[in-house]
Amino acid sequence: MNVTVQSLTPCKKLVRVEVEAAKVDETFEAVFKDFRREASLPGFRPGKVPREMLLRIYEKDIAEETKRKLIKETYRKAIEEQKLDVVTPPDIEEIQFSRGQPLVYNATLETAPEFELPEYKGLPVKREVRAVTEADVEKALNLLREQRATYEKRERPLQTGDIAVVNYQGTCDGRPITEIAPTAKGLTEQKDFWVQTQPDSFIPGFAAQLLGAKAGDRRTVTVDFPADFVTSQLAGRKGVYEVEVVEVKERVIPPLDDELAKGYGAETLAKLTDGVREDLENELKYKQKQALRDELLRTLLGRVTFDLPETAVTRETSNVVYDLVQENAKRGVSRQVIEQQKDQIYTIASQNAKERVKLQFLLQKIAEKEDIKVSTEEINQRLGYLAQLYQIPVGKVAKDLQKRDGLIEIYDQIMNQKVIKLLEDNARIEDVQPVTPLPAEAPAAPPG
Repeated sequence: MNVTVQSLTPCKKLVRVEVEAAKVDETFEAVFKDFRREASLPGFRPGKVPREMLLRIYEKDIAEETKRKLIKETYRKAIEEQKLDVVTPPDIEEIQFSRGQPLVYNATLETAPEFELPEYKGLPVKREVRAVTEADVEKALNLLREQRATYEKRERPLQTGDIAVVNYQGTCDGRPITEIAPTAKGLTEQKDFWVQTQPDSFIPGFAAQLLGAKAGDRRTVTVDFPADFVTSQLAGRKGVYEVEVVEVKERVIPPLDDELAKGYGAETLAKLTDGVREDLENELKYKQKQALRDELLRTLLGRVTFDLPETAVTRETSNVVYDLVQENAKRGVSRQVIEQQKDQIYTIASQNAKERVKLQFLLQKIAEKEDIKVSTEEINQRLGYLAQLYQIPVGKVAKDLQKRDGLIEIYDQIMNQKVIKLLEDNARIEDVQPVTPLPAEAPAAPPG
């Protein structure tokens, strides 16, 4: 077997493999014997079909199986012989194949980038010294109060902060809104619709024109749909609403007392306060740890530059785009708005994907240098955790992961965590006074 390697880019290789004609014929005969052993034709016992008849019927199938076996076997040997660290499946192009002649094929593939590891121990990072304050605790307790708010009917004019329960019908240019925007049924007519009397509630300017109204009052409300209104057919237009106020409701927030505490499972307000403080302290520790890790990884990424495999970046970009779209959808962003922002989403995703892929190669190389491994026991522990989290048997978790090569992802997750722990343990940490808010999440988290 003769193998030559040509570099197309720093991470893309063209591997040309030539297999001797004798090996081709030898493999063809071995495959032929397998077919003959299994072949069953009328009038012949298995294994006794004449060679000429078997070749006449199955020669094409035998040749395809011969080629498949040869490429599979020789490709693996070629990669091992050339010591190539392949990161994507090869694109195989057949150049020549027939009995009595050498098999020649090209394999286009991508390999892991080659680079020298930067110094990764003693990375300088700054840790902002923060503490949970009484104001933080008070703010959290007030949020808990607001979550237990009730809405009580009031026999008085509508005030700022109240809820107006209304019936309405809307028109635009003298026509029902659905004639202009067929999908905007909710903007055309609603019964018992709750509108909070705040400036930006519902359609800008709508709620303010209801102030002072009582139950049973009717008002004509005019609005200007914003230029960036979610329903594009209405953007920049004027709307007219005939509104009937059905009911006035006041938002009532309960007092901060033992009764409120019991609603959250605490015996007293003091115990609720202690629990809130502990939760805030745990959250702060987690965010500080995340911020420290983020800075460590950004510092590490900035210390080395190397080319990345295009396929790996493209695949990871698709993953990030999917995550961003799902996140926006959960936040209530419409499909139309997401479509309008697709270029911006792709740009963000592409940059994020490059950082993730680069970081993955860096962490993997550090793991190799430090001889960091992941044991079967550690993988089983992670599978047990996932089984408990999703309330399904461990065996099913393992089987589902195997179907999509998810066990490799689990391995990488655990390995990444070990390497990051190594970076943290060896970092040069400087405590400083806080100057910026803690980041909400890691900008360059490794895949998984």
